[in-house]
Formats: sequence, structure tokens, C-alpha cells
Amino acid sequence: MRILVVEDDPLIREFTVEALREEDYDVIQASSGEEAVAWCMRQTADVLVTDIKLPGEVDGWQIAERCREHNPGLFVIYATGFSPVVARPVPGSLSLHKPYHPEELLRAIRQVTASRSPSDSK
Repeated sequence: MRILVVEDDPLIREFTVEALREEDYDVIQASSGEEAVAWCMRQTADVLVTDIKLPGEVDGWQIAERCREHNPGLFVIYATGFSPVVARPVPGSLSLHKPYHPEELLRAIRQVTASRSPSDSK
């Protein structure tokens, strides 16, 4: 499974990428919304893990919207360290509050991707 991680804080980004790679995920990382959107225009990911508040013109909400234009099945996990933020009511998305433990992120990925599994209809 390929996961795109978008986080402007280098320590959080590296921590997240390392935790996901330890679980054998194929991880791509971006430090800005513009970088993430440019990547999404060329390739696809299964899951987007994005900070909501990013420097520049493109925030996490916009990354998800633009990437889903090219990949409608993209699952999205929004991460924020700011006041409680609820994911926009889009199927296949949820929110995490920073700081989060790696196991919380792994559970979130399993949760959003579970809808893809045929075993869920048992």
C-alpha cells in the first residue's frame, strides 16, 4: 500500500514516515501542499495522511480535494495539532489530533482502508 504523508514539521514527518516504513508501507513524503498536489498529478497513492494547516497557498483540505479529482478512491487521514477539527463529511476520511502515537496512525489507516475489503460485508 502506498501512503503519501504531507507534513511541514520535519521531525513529525520523519517520525511518521519511519513508523509507516517499519510496517512495510511504501511511503512518499511532501513538506508542502504544493509539493503534494504536484505529486498527486503524476502518481497515485492509496492513503493520504496530511496536516491540515500548512505554509503556502494549499492546505490539507485542498490537497485532499485536488488529489481526489485524479484519484477518487483515495483515503484521507487529516492530522492537526490545533483545536478539535472534524473531518469533512467525505467517505473514506477521518481526523487524528497531534501529537499522535504511531499505533493510532496505523489503526486509522486500517480503519479507513477496511471499507475496501470484501470481508467487511460478512
